[in-house]
Amino acid sequence: MPRSQKIALALMAAFFLLAPLVLYPVFLMKAMCFALFACAFNLLIGFGGLLSFGHAMFLGTAGYAAAHAAKVWGFPPEFAILFGTACAALLGLVTGLLAIRRQGIYFAMTTLALAQMIYFYYLQAAFTGGEDGIQAVPRGMLFGFIDLSNVWAMYGTVFVIFMGGFLLVYRTIHSPFGQVLKAIRENEQRALSLGYDVNRYKMLAYMLSATLAGLAGSTKALVFQLASLTDVHWSMSGEVVLMTLLGGLGTVFGPVVGAFIVITMENYLAQLGAWVTISQGVIFVICVLAFRRGVVGEIGNFLKKPL
Repeated sequence: MPRSQKIALALMAAFFLLAPLVLYPVFLMKAMCFALFACAFNLLIGFGGLLSFGHAMFLGTAGYAAAHAAKVWGFPPEFAILFGTACAALLGLVTGLLAIRRQGIYFAMTTLALAQMIYFYYLQAAFTGGEDGIQAVPRGMLFGFIDLSNVWAMYGTVFVIFMGGFLLVYRTIHSPFGQVLKAIRENEQRALSLGYDVNRYKMLAYMLSATLAGLAGSTKALVFQLASLTDVHWSMSGEVVLMTLLGGLGTVFGPVVGAFIVITMENYLAQLGAWVTISQGVIFVICVLAFRRGVVGEIGNFLKKPL
């Protein structure tokens, strides 16, 4: 790991460890869940070159699965999170088999269509509670002795999950598998001519991204004790695109910064109502026009060091 990235990792960890002393812990937990979601999405588009417009289906599916398992089946939180993550991985396998052979806008539109089908299924399904969602989800006792109803225990759990997911993404990016993904992103035909099974690599990246997005969704459902249609709606897929581009597409720490900025805007501009969306749109346009590499990308370019 380059020295600049080691420093950035230490600063990020220190921030999330110390921030609860001055900021609302639930707000920070939400930021970490969405940061993990954005990292998962960035793995697919930033390093695999695959733009998905339906990534919310993994976040929402895992949330519903984890919430249902915890509330109705009485699963302890660790198994509820694992069950939700596994459901997202399974959905990634099924949708990937349908979408992965498409390229460019056709891949994006296929994922959007599949996500809309999932959305309307959850809208009608009995176990999801329709527009009310699954409410009052019990957090339970982690490993039988850590009471997650305590906000600090919940915060520590979310922090460990986020850091674990982030380090997994980092290791994937810098592994031989990640290098092949970058080669496919830059020139798919050349990677194909070198003998790589391009579709298999893209499928693995898609499933890993879906699994990590599911991990974020499962964790978020326990944090807010709620699983709702919001997390599976198409606008959530658009929001994760905004987070990734705002922070820096194809950077390691960009999605984390982008997610924190977007969640901060939503939290502190909530009194503006519908103007929050307009504000996000204005910032997105400014970012695209003035900061093409995103916040972290521009900082890295200024320092001449990868972040």
